[in-house]
Amino acid sequence: MGETFYILKDGDLRRKDNNIEITSLDGNAKNLKVEVADEIYLFGEVSLNTKLLNFVSQNGIILHVFNYYGFYSGSYYPRETNISGYLLVEQVKSYDNEEKRLRIAKEILKAASYNIYRNLRYYNGRGINLEDAMKNIDSLINKLEFGKSITEIMGIEGNIRKIYYSTWNDIVKQDIQFEKRVKRPPDNMINTLISFVNSLIYTTTLSEIYKTQLNPTISYLHEPGTKRFSLCLDISEIFKPLIGERMIFSLLNKNQITEEDFERESNFLYLKESGKRKILMEYDKRLETTISHKGLGRDVSYRYLIRLECYKLIKHIIGEKEYVGFKIWW
Repeated sequence: MGETFYILKDGDLRRKDNNIEITSLDGNAKNLKVEVADEIYLFGEVSLNTKLLNFVSQNGIILHVFNYYGFYSGSYYPRETNISGYLLVEQVKSYDNEEKRLRIAKEILKAASYNIYRNLRYYNGRGINLEDAMKNIDSLINKLEFGKSITEIMGIEGNIRKIYYSTWNDIVKQDIQFEKRVKRPPDNMINTLISFVNSLIYTTTLSEIYKTQLNPTISYLHEPGTKRFSLCLDISEIFKPLIGERMIFSLLNKNQITEEDFERESNFLYLKESGKRKILMEYDKRLETTISHKGLGRDVSYRYLIRLECYKLIKHIIGEKEYVGFKIWW
């Protein structure tokens, strides 16, 4: 498993001999150990050149770029070397067959919704009464199986999320009035955190897909479109409750993230560097967290669970094994 580097300071990113070096504006240089690097996140204002881009391509390193305010801008995705024409054709066939596509999309949403339910069950077991929300979500999960179109099951998922978000004011101990999900732009601390963390999960998923033969632009739940890797959106749905939302609850309830980590004058729209740094440190820890995998009989990290989801999808697409979405079992 390679390493991830997060660059928050402004500076220059350059190839130096057979390595990558970041030099900050105050002249401090750091070697990024290209031989172990998998991905580099750029949060600061960083200058780079084509010599650097060619070098990261040769080494299969993905660059994820975020703007000054912490919003995801895009990724530099190196030329794929791990390709399979056969899988690509089968991936497209599964998308083009309405029944097959719906089958995969339902499985993704059933897994994602179950993981949401498990989050509520966790906090319900710790003295917060979430019984009504759990009951309603459980009922909606059962309806997913009978959905007849992508639009219909997306509507059910929207209702599940609405109920889920309505519980956050009970789960989160800080006094933040979170009423609904607002994205463009986020309107309070929690919405800003969700946007930032979801971007991280999206980019991590892209990096894991890159290591497989899946094409990231052909998806099943979200409509494939231009200018986005929609399969990342599909797979991310499953892992948001486990990796992202549990982390947000923990950061807020332990007061690791407070109002001081946001720009107050912008209505808490922007995270300060201190906030980004805290989240990235915790996010990295979460990705490296390991659990004992029942099927594999060994410990695997949360990050590797994402790649396993890609492998399961591949097996389903080529007709080797029916896809069952990842559900929290511990």
